Amino acid sequence: MKTYSFKVGEKVVYPGHGVGEVEQIVSRSLGGAEREFYVIHVLDSKGTKIMVPVEQSESVGLRRIVDRQSVDQVYEILRSKRVKIDTQTWNRRVREYTNKLKTGSLFEIAEVVRDISVIGSGKELSYGEKKMLESAQHLLVSEVSLVKAREQHWVRDEIAEIFA
Repeated sequence: MKTYSFKVGEKVVYPGHGVGEVEQIVSRSLGGAEREFYVIHVLDSKGTKIMVPVEQSESVGLRRIVDRQSVDQVYEILRSKRVKIDTQTWNRRVREYTNKLKTGSLFEIAEVVRDISVIGSGKELSYGEKKMLESAQHLLVSEVSLVKAREQHWVRDEIAEIFA
């Protein structure tokens, strides 16, 4: 019997898309070779499903959701508002933030939320900054709410309170 990194029904995080659930593991023939895929239903989407080759799951960043201790570390990152915000142009910062979001690391996502929120406390955010913040907050809230077994609006309020 073959062993898999993830099991059907397990919650996982796919970078850039957020939390999903492994619905099934299927075999498909591609170019004459049989390959196995995780079929993942993205939880906060309208029916979005992603097929990830089992052998590439690690390289694309597919991971388990974090534990409670990691969520505590995320909140520490959010509370550490004394950060040196890079004064480079927004275009360069957006590249850096996009790269952090693509890693799928909840810690990196928390840094993006913190940094943009700190910038927003001193000036009006641009449209692009607001969209980046919304995206990062969505990824952060969806995973933290699952770990804490709390509704997303409660977690969103907790995070907003940190920056109030």
